[in-house]
Amino acid sequence: MLRKYLGRIQSVYAEFPQQFWVVVAVSFIDRIGGTLLFPFFALYITQRFEVGMTTAGIILGLFSVFGLIGGFLGGALADKFGRRSIILFGLVFSAVTTFALGFVTELNMLYPLAIFIGTLSSIAGPAHGALIADLLPENKRQEGFGILRVVANMSWLIGPTIGGFFASRDFMILFVTDAVISTVVAILFALFIRESQSAMVHEKEQSESILNTLQGYALVIRDKAFTAFILASVIVGFVYLQMYNTLSVFLRDEHGINAQGYGLLMSTSAITVILFQFSVSRFIKYRPPFLMLMVGSLFYAIGFSLFGVFGVLWLFALNVVIITIGEMIHMPTMQALTAEFAPEEMRGRYMAVFDLTWAIPAAIGPGLAGYVIDNYDPNLLWYGGGILCVLAAFSFMILHSKIGSQQRFVSEPVID
Repeated sequence: MLRKYLGRIQSVYAEFPQQFWVVVAVSFIDRIGGTLLFPFFALYITQRFEVGMTTAGIILGLFSVFGLIGGFLGGALADKFGRRSIILFGLVFSAVTTFALGFVTELNMLYPLAIFIGTLSSIAGPAHGALIADLLPENKRQEGFGILRVVANMSWLIGPTIGGFFASRDFMILFVTDAVISTVVAILFALFIRESQSAMVHEKEQSESILNTLQGYALVIRDKAFTAFILASVIVGFVYLQMYNTLSVFLRDEHGINAQGYGLLMSTSAITVILFQFSVSRFIKYRPPFLMLMVGSLFYAIGFSLFGVFGVLWLFALNVVIITIGEMIHMPTMQALTAEFAPEEMRGRYMAVFDLTWAIPAAIGPGLAGYVIDNYDPNLLWYGGGILCVLAAFSFMILHSKIGSQQRFVSEPVID
């Protein structure tokens, strides 16, 4: 059995270029730093400054609102100057600002910092997606993004568990650790990752002015099918992101589950992805992608709605498993679809617009969710989330009927 498992790993390794695996390894280290801090940031704000979830949601929203600006700028810069330099800038900036955040002592200081950090910390986001799309051929992208999901969730298995332990003692440890990890990752990236953008495309984009590069977003927005895909994904994003900010506060205030309990739930999700993501990716690889997004959205609808029904930790873990099944279908499919929509010379900008599926929900969602939790029955948040996911599922079904038969969205097995 072990020999068979190791043989399968070796076979998978041989299917992808070596540079891809270097990116995977470096991403794993980077993700550990992010998962140490990110899930507990709402808890940090409410506890450190003694404010409600509405205030915390507004601050988190500021990070995301100005992250929209940074993401759009970063997408254009990634197409013009290449992926590598933009990612390096993002890592160094992240290390400096994360360390600085730990020393904030006044709530009012968080507002301008959220604007500044939100803008510049999002610049590297589109470059990451474009880098993977550059490195992998079309028939490997969905699996490649799935592998990155496994790696990301391996970090979720480690990060939240350690982060919950640190958060229950001193939040400053989280900020320092994340900053150190970002610095190490920047060094590794500089040493081992090459530029992925083809020389011909890079030369063409270099000859354009930055204004012309930014104007390329008009072409992305005029891609009506892609815009419809993004809007449907934004609806899902509103619900999905609640698991990583509002849920921790909801569990603490409504059910007495502390940071370590929440970290255990996140680890449950991570274990599920580690065990099953690659098999799921292979299962859905040649199936209609928009129908797969519909199925994933329905899993989300069930899992999130049940947070308003159950009341004990082990049943919440069941919710998380249901949601994670939807996530394993949804995430790699969305990223691979974005790469199929995008011409090579515009991948950074398409990835920047794709990032709206997270940025818009992150900008608005925490504040709205905080308002519901602070003023109404908190369970309404989860029932409403279930309804939104059903709406998104219907939207993906319509997209399948309209454009699902186009050749760019039909994957066929490659015969060697």
